[in-house]
Amino acid sequence: MSYTRRNLADKLENTAKTFSATYLSGPRQCGKSTLVRNLLPSDSANYLTFDSVPIRTAAAKDPEKFIAKLPQDKLNIIDEVQRVPEVYLQLKKWIDERRFEGRGRGRFLLTGSANIFALPGLANAMVGRMAVMTLYPFSAAEVSNSGVNFIDRLWNDSLSIKNCERADLVKIIKDATFPELALNGDIDRSVWLDGYFDTMLDRDAAEFAKIRKPELIYHLLVSLSGRVGSLMNNDSIMRETGLNQGTFERYKSLCEAAFLTFELQPWAKPNRLKKRFVKSKKIYFTDTNFLCFLARRDISEVYEKDPALMGHFFENFIATEIMKSISALPGKFYVSHFNPVREDGKETDFVIEKDNGETIAIEVKLDSSLNSKDFKNLELCRDTIDDKFKKGIVVYTGDSLVPFGDKLWAVPVSYLWDKQKSRLS
Repeated sequence: MSYTRRNLADKLENTAKTFSATYLSGPRQCGKSTLVRNLLPSDSANYLTFDSVPIRTAAAKDPEKFIAKLPQDKLNIIDEVQRVPEVYLQLKKWIDERRFEGRGRGRFLLTGSANIFALPGLANAMVGRMAVMTLYPFSAAEVSNSGVNFIDRLWNDSLSIKNCERADLVKIIKDATFPELALNGDIDRSVWLDGYFDTMLDRDAAEFAKIRKPELIYHLLVSLSGRVGSLMNNDSIMRETGLNQGTFERYKSLCEAAFLTFELQPWAKPNRLKKRFVKSKKIYFTDTNFLCFLARRDISEVYEKDPALMGHFFENFIATEIMKSISALPGKFYVSHFNPVREDGKETDFVIEKDNGETIAIEVKLDSSLNSKDFKNLELCRDTIDDKFKKGIVVYTGDSLVPFGDKLWAVPVSYLWDKQKSRLS
């Protein structure tokens, strides 16, 4: 399988060199091992994986000796580190000793298929010593080999009126997925995704989450798949799945920890219009193809015959593209949804903020043409956020990039990956 350069590569390489340890997390089969293997020349890195039974057994039996015998003049890359939690304290000890000697940087690059917050042993042992990064499946820009980061472009570039190439939306959603699915056109996607899910249940649910009835996770995910982009109603989901509150929270947490799903918090900040906001989160799936698999729907057929459902799939796709883009940028970004109380449904799908409060907002429309009514939500969002509002866009399936008022633009979905020059900052 050929190597596709990831937008996260430069940020990861710099971070791995400057921090004592770096933890690269992400869903299974998203390309973590391939990325770290291609990050540095082989003579600069020592790669090992705890998926190997002999290596895993040796590390668990005598973690102190195992860590002590690793090369001191290379970056030690340990894949699937969560499989041997016995090494966590030894990693901390090794790093602290080298930091005291003034040579503690660039020592460990750890990868794992679990969110760091689901690994309290690792998080607690390495607090203050480790940078945390996330790799997602291919973005539209990566699979198109354009190198574009569309969130960076929205933030830093001045938009101008132009015609863009009309997107083949179904194809790009199918391609912006797990590398093996994207690069192997002959693979049976249903079989692959079924095996992917079984592996998650067999390993993550049983091995690291200690869940005794992992098959119930499937029922939860199917229920969540019908609520993509909607406000979460936990009571409704529990009634539908038959899960009590404790089991529901544990299973939902596992889905997030294994990067199957993610939630967006509601935007709620002081604002000059004194508006109140809903408190419910919204749910999305990390991979839109996996979402289609759970819904047992073919996206081509949905696009042709079920525009309402396709609208939810399209919104999920944009949500994942946002997460993929901000993960590769320097600094901290916060993603939420904008949903004022009693504003006649004037919600904005995504609000993206920097630490300094600067904000861009994104609305998603499955339409090839737009009118002024399609910008009412963004207008309210702009007026509420006020001077910190930098730009608002409606992503749609047409081909014209045009303004629709102060700081508001209609942006074709192909803007997410076309080859217009991108500038990381």
